[in-house]
Amino acid sequence: MNMDHPKLWRWTALIGFFGTMIFLFLWIVWLAPPKSPRSIALAIALVPMLAPLRGILHGVNYTHSWASFLALPYFAFGVDALVHKAENNWLGLILMVLSLLWFFGCIYHARYNREINPAPGTVSQKE
Repeated sequence: MNMDHPKLWRWTALIGFFGTMIFLFLWIVWLAPPKSPRSIALAIALVPMLAPLRGILHGVNYTHSWASFLALPYFAFGVDALVHKAENNWLGLILMVLSLLWFFGCIYHARYNREINPAPGTVSQKE
């Protein structure tokens, strides 16, 4: 399979993004609820993910470019949960995998989609 195919990376980004969103919701509400109020934990975890939602759904290159950096704190939280929460370390591992799918999907979608569909008024590097 051709790895520079932007549709593959777009689907990787979508699976990672929505997987992270759904998994965090399940983690906070059902799998391992925090001692603090759930509404605050949900707001802290999920509200930042609303900012790139429209651009990721529509496949906007610019949104994919900056949304990839938004995946990094979720990856760091997954590492922390993996290392410091012995009873729930598998939750951290799943979060790490989903956030890495989100990160690399966004980066490579933006990269390869830009090469195929350059912005108007620019010259592609293939010429």
